[in-house]
Amino acid sequence: MMSGGLISIHESMASLKPSERKVAEYIVNRPEEVINLSIQKLAHRTEVSEATIIRLSRTLNYKGFQELKLRIAGDLAKKQSSNSYQEISIDGTVDSFIANISNNNIQSINDTLSVLSRDEVEKAIEVLGKARKIALYGIGASGLIAQDFKQKLSRINRWCEAAVDYDSQGTISANLSEEDVVFGISYSGQTNDIIQSLNIAKENGATVITLTKYGANPVSKLADIKLFTSSLEKSIRSGAMSSRISQLNVIDILYVGLTSRNYNESVAALERTRKAVEHLKKHV
Repeated sequence: MMSGGLISIHESMASLKPSERKVAEYIVNRPEEVINLSIQKLAHRTEVSEATIIRLSRTLNYKGFQELKLRIAGDLAKKQSSNSYQEISIDGTVDSFIANISNNNIQSINDTLSVLSRDEVEKAIEVLGKARKIALYGIGASGLIAQDFKQKLSRINRWCEAAVDYDSQGTISANLSEEDVVFGISYSGQTNDIIQSLNIAKENGATVITLTKYGANPVSKLADIKLFTSSLEKSIRSGAMSSRISQLNVIDILYVGLTSRNYNESVAALERTRKAVEHLKKHV
């Protein structure tokens, strides 16, 4: 079932134009009503043009208003059987921590599946598989995601390097070419170091893949391939908890995709690295 309409609206709200935001707020407040409205009736009730509603749908990466309505209808159907994000109280019990954190992580992955484009994932797997070099960039918590991906790619014999500071990122970007891929990770999509590094790589012809939260942002605007995650939890945001889990889930999807496309070579590389690590452990 198609879904993700309400999630995409929530996460894009801050970047929408005023007229588009007016429609978006109406939809969020009356989703059950909107799925039964024609574009003409919604335009009349929100006092905007039909073109504005079409632009909003396309801003959200949908083909048109009809697809947006289908996705909202899917959200409403899923809402009946799913949980919402749970607030984390500092004076909660251990049982509540276990239940709430686990629920939030599960919800974040489910919401990400609603906004993650299958076509963009397919393109990412294809270009990563053909790349001469893969540069992985992230700052802070996103740097940990980049390092996780590097460890995975290294085990299947992909030349890659993870850089978690601007000096390293800029140096790597300066030496990339059209044969290479740069993968920029920034949950906010606002990280200035990542933006500068991706610009340098793009100027040198490298293919740019980004992984950010859903919606228009400076990092994703630089991308040839845009991958999005969703994490709408409102509590303890500084810990980058559920957002990190959803990012790691996307990385695992790409890794398995790459491994399956070159299965025999990947299995052989995994076996070689396993033996090498075991050999080192025996001689420590």
